[in-house]
Amino acid sequence: MHTTVSDGTDSPEAITKKVKAADLAVFSVTDHDALTAAEIIPPLLGEGDPRFVSGVEFSCREGDEKYHILGYGYDVKGESIRAVVRRGHEIRMNKVSRRIAMLGEQFGFSFPREEIDRLLSLDNPGKPHIGNLMVKYGYAGTKKEAISEYVDRLKVKSEHVAPREAIEGILGSGGIPVLAHPYYGSGDELILGEEMETRLKKLIGYGIRGVEAFYSGFTKKMSLGMVSLAERYGLLITAGSDYHGENKMVTLGDSGVLTEGEYPDGLKRFLGIVAE
Repeated sequence: MHTTVSDGTDSPEAITKKVKAADLAVFSVTDHDALTAAEIIPPLLGEGDPRFVSGVEFSCREGDEKYHILGYGYDVKGESIRAVVRRGHEIRMNKVSRRIAMLGEQFGFSFPREEIDRLLSLDNPGKPHIGNLMVKYGYAGTKKEAISEYVDRLKVKSEHVAPREAIEGILGSGGIPVLAHPYYGSGDELILGEEMETRLKKLIGYGIRGVEAFYSGFTKKMSLGMVSLAERYGLLITAGSDYHGENKMVTLGDSGVLTEGEYPDGLKRFLGIVAE
């Protein structure tokens, strides 16, 4: 799940209230390049409330390959994960500034200086924030149009956090690195079959410990295929909704976990680690 710390629309406080109301047993917030929610939420919980697991999500690239690496159950004060957060945040801010400049250069879009300053003052601004700004000033009819027709067409050169860097940072702070929504690469790209297995084996070499086999955007067949792959390599299994509030049409708590039968062993092992 994501909060206003990154690209969600619910504050950490608001999302905690919603989780309590939804009667979830265990939850995590995985804001992009940020640990803020993991500092804010624990004091909001008391006896009998859902169990909170610290989380984070890093957008990584290696060559032409894109990976989203989740970190769960880390020490929020751990220096190794904080170092990755600092680097990811710096890269993100530079990319946002470049995108705004290129919207002016390529499409003639301009925004008041105070709006740009406000955008850059956010914890982790990204495409949704730029899209909302474009809609506000009449450059697009919807946020989706703004992103697909303009922002995604910008060829922004940027550094990236490497997957090994993210994985080692999470491990170094006692966390569990997990490959998020494994089938999805860049844009509409689907990673399947031999390519999926080749990528996964490489990440295992870097220290990845789990895969997100259950996801709100997966079909049952996709989830079962990923469970099978996880079992083959002895990986932990996680489940995530990718809830973003009003920024994404996903229901809170809709992690895609199959309702029939027992949880796979990898998911039970993961829950045993984070909920102990």
